[in-house]
Amino acid sequence: MDLELAHGAGAPRKRQRGESWGGVLLLAYQSLGVVYGDVATSPLYVYKSAFAGDDITHSAGNEEIYGVLSFVFWTLTLVSLLKYVLIVLRASDGGEGGTFALYSLICRHVRAGLLPGGGTSEDLAAEDNRGDGAVSRARTLLERYRLLQRMLLFFALLGTCMVIGDGVLTPAVSVFSAVSGLELSMEKETHKYVGLPVTCAILICLFALQHYGTHRVGCIFAPIICVWLLCISMIGLYNIIHWNHHVYQALSPYYMYQFLKKTQTGGWKSLGGILLCVTGSEAMYADLGHFSQKSIQIAFISVVYPALVLAYMGQAAYISQHHSFENNYHIGFYVSVPEKLRYPVLVIAILAAVVGSQAIITGTFSIIKQCSALSCFPGVKIVHTSSTVHGQIYIPEINWILMILCLAVTIGFNNTKHLTNAQGLAVITVMLVTTCLMSLVIVLCWNKSIFLALGFLVFFGSIEVLYFSAALVKVHEGAWVPITLSFVFMIVMSVWHYGTIKKYEFDVQNKVSVNWLLNLGPSLGIVRVRGIGLIHTELMSGIPAIFSHFVTNLPAFHQVLVFLCVKSVPVPHVEPEERFLVGRIGPKEYRLYRVIVRYGYRDVQQDDLEFEKDLINSIAEFVRNGGPDQNGSLEGADKASEKLSSIRSGSIPLWEEDGEVDGSISSNKEINQQTVAQQRKKPRFVLPKSAQVDAEVRAELQDLMDAREAGMSFILGHSHMKAKSGSSFVKRIVINFIYEFLRRNSRGPSYAANIPHASTLEVGMVYQV
Repeated sequence: MDLELAHGAGAPRKRQRGESWGGVLLLAYQSLGVVYGDVATSPLYVYKSAFAGDDITHSAGNEEIYGVLSFVFWTLTLVSLLKYVLIVLRASDGGEGGTFALYSLICRHVRAGLLPGGGTSEDLAAEDNRGDGAVSRARTLLERYRLLQRMLLFFALLGTCMVIGDGVLTPAVSVFSAVSGLELSMEKETHKYVGLPVTCAILICLFALQHYGTHRVGCIFAPIICVWLLCISMIGLYNIIHWNHHVYQALSPYYMYQFLKKTQTGGWKSLGGILLCVTGSEAMYADLGHFSQKSIQIAFISVVYPALVLAYMGQAAYISQHHSFENNYHIGFYVSVPEKLRYPVLVIAILAAVVGSQAIITGTFSIIKQCSALSCFPGVKIVHTSSTVHGQIYIPEINWILMILCLAVTIGFNNTKHLTNAQGLAVITVMLVTTCLMSLVIVLCWNKSIFLALGFLVFFGSIEVLYFSAALVKVHEGAWVPITLSFVFMIVMSVWHYGTIKKYEFDVQNKVSVNWLLNLGPSLGIVRVRGIGLIHTELMSGIPAIFSHFVTNLPAFHQVLVFLCVKSVPVPHVEPEERFLVGRIGPKEYRLYRVIVRYGYRDVQQDDLEFEKDLINSIAEFVRNGGPDQNGSLEGADKASEKLSSIRSGSIPLWEEDGEVDGSISSNKEINQQTVAQQRKKPRFVLPKSAQVDAEVRAELQDLMDAREAGMSFILGHSHMKAKSGSSFVKRIVINFIYEFLRRNSRGPSYAANIPHASTLEVGMVYQV
């Protein structure tokens, strides 16, 4: 059943945001302040990073600077423009992007998911049958071998971990590089004591702004990036005209060959700095859920790309005519800025660097939310900062962790060279993972030729492997940071995923047979009291162990029992009419129901009042439609969940009346109107007399309404995990200490936060796994 959870949810529907051209252009403008700040500020440090070490030196023949310019131009064109903007952005998972969205997209087309509740929709499964023999064989291999599925999940988690590492390093690099412009107007000793405190203060302010949300931040930051792009393009154009108007010739790939021929090993090592020209490209894809494919493409092609090309050409034109730098470290952005404009440009650069950090921070929020929804990251508090765009979120815990780590690496390194080495490895690793996953998407999801996918993998993979090898050799010069961060986050995500799987397997193995429950008779062998009892469970069939544990110790329960399973399915959004799956357990007189509520990993879960209303309406609609009995045999009863019906909540015309105000509300006349307005009334549901239903159905509906009037109780399982005796030492460490530590310090399920505490009962159990 788990593999079919997404059945009926249908293919993810892309949200129609900004359908008009005006809306698209507005999103394109806002994307400048959120998506493109990172790649737009790369001219601050690309040339400085390329010439930072002793790998290459700037000679009178200009082979080095022309070669670097040629590499920058073609890398920006092939990777950022061709790969990401024109190809990868098309692989949106219902409008969402990022490494984990690619993984989710693959799992929905192929039964390759290791996560509880992963599945394939029927529509997409039908499409999967269309493909040549090679495509079919590739799909079969991935579905058959567990090792390949684990490797696929490992790649997805590796890319996610590197994105988080990039979220730590990019703000440090961008802000530190911008502030380094002060060294041209200060003495070296003075700058040493000013640069670091200023950088740290700016970083603290940046992370403190995040709770305002993407929309507000984008509106604030977009004008800054517009001014910055105009500034660097105009300065670049001035330098081209004034210093070397033949610099365009260096765009020829011939200069890359000349560069490597002269510099050899040193030139190869310098590629670790050159690759920073495409930093922010992955964030552009990860931030897809905050905007739209068309708006991001328009902004990059029409504004960002031309400005960056002019900026890099202008810097190369200036440097090609100047060879008397104090050292290679001074080769960079600020030396090419006319002296009279240096201070205004410095201010704009610092502001743009702050904006540049926004793209990867926003992308980190998005990708962690996806992982958390699919049980690959501990629960975190997710704040939706926009009422219209669900993808715009803020995660307080992650925000402050990123800030602390960012300040730590900034203070620890205190120089651009080591920071850029670290950032370069993180950036190129994520790009390699995306290339590998994208090649699978081309075959398995788009049903294209396997040769086309191999061509994509070989072409872009060869470019990125070249850069990856150059970045990897600098492990001892700062590149160890993303490796360490990824290792730590990989342990956290792997342990959480492993513990979640083990917990789910324990639930399945220890569930109570429905046949046992039905043999107790309509009273279930216990006292049935008025009201509705909602038993939350991860199971989609059978009876959870917490129920038998509860009735054994307290033999009384509600007249209506609902076994409620809230699941995140591997699609971004589930349509409201497909959210509820409702079924009956046993004969009608038992008043036992099973409800599965499905949410996409980008859906906003309802508050308790709206949820109760939709839940009752869904069960009522199921009853009115004549939901069939499940027979008392074990074979029929334990397959009850396979006979669930998709119900559109609210389709039965139940009247809703205002009930009495909650008794906890004071009658003091001094309560102001605003307080009274905030007091919610308990809703009352009344079955319309005009409803066309037979007597038996009306009686069942009336029982449901009466039970709702009596009140609803929420029964939650509070489990503790413990490794079985005889388990290996590693398993005991993983389960008893690491997983339990993460569980105690993480947020519970999001639906639990919306449940009124006065109506909640927790049943504790120890899981021996």
